[in-house]
Amino acid sequence: MTGSNEHAISFEGVSKHYGAFRAVEDLTFAVPKGVIYGFLGPNGAGKTTSLRMMLGMIKPTAGAISVLGSESAMGVRERVGYLPEERGLYRRMTPVETIVYLARLKGMDAAAARRKALELLERFGLAAFGNSKIEALSKGMAQKVQILGTIAHAPDLVILDEPFSGLDPVNQQVLEELIEDLRREGRTLIFSTHVMQHAERLCDELVLIARGKLAFEGTLEAARALMPRVIRLKTTAVAAALGDLPGVASVDVEDAAHGRYELKLKDGADGEALLKACFARGIALESFDMSEHALHDIFVALVGEGAREADTRGGKAA
Repeated sequence: MTGSNEHAISFEGVSKHYGAFRAVEDLTFAVPKGVIYGFLGPNGAGKTTSLRMMLGMIKPTAGAISVLGSESAMGVRERVGYLPEERGLYRRMTPVETIVYLARLKGMDAAAARRKALELLERFGLAAFGNSKIEALSKGMAQKVQILGTIAHAPDLVILDEPFSGLDPVNQQVLEELIEDLRREGRTLIFSTHVMQHAERLCDELVLIARGKLAFEGTLEAARALMPRVIRLKTTAVAAALGDLPGVASVDVEDAAHGRYELKLKDGADGEALLKACFARGIALESFDMSEHALHDIFVALVGEGAREADTRGGKAA
């Protein structure tokens, strides 16, 4: 896996120990090129530790990491953009100066960096504040400047640690559009987030880790397939009649007084066939909801226990 031309990032058996504390343990996954990849997990799961190893900021205790074909991100740092969870800008610099400075650190010449800074500020509604001091900007505006500084040098790989934190809903939407634009340009994006709705809308693939270990890797569709399909309905029928329908594994009563039930289906069961069976048996339905599981529900099911246990592990495996 390591060094594959098909992957922007690969981890093979990566662990990070701090004495007896195991922040990350035997982590193996691969990020294909040109995708939006969600890096998810509860607090204390080891996400930030893994991202820092990915970037070469800390070394793994064991295992191998490949970044854009290099054994270390330091060898390809001009092709990588990184937005850390801990935000920090020079408060007396202006947005233009900040973006130019960050772009030049990644190898751009001054003139090209300034042109790109002005272009990005115009595109994202900050042109009027380009020459204001960072300290005069709102928190959300300053965060947008840092995000723009992360991508100004047109990196092949963009790593965003909790990028939506601190942004209002409008600017969260703007950032989602930016992430999608970068993917359309062929760039690879990895982002860590606690907001499952962003990951659900954006991610081509995702990895979930809990207690420093891999809990899931794959597409959202594959994650949904791990949980039984659920149908919520409202009817005057009794639970026993519903449990006798084809493909029903169990019936949970949500509100018996108002006839609301949740039906879990067996693997491979067809919801449409169940609906037809209701009509064939004369079971009157007021509502029939066959919606997919939300990523939030999948996240809780896969790593919920790990989230509770992580609280007792200490703060090193962020």
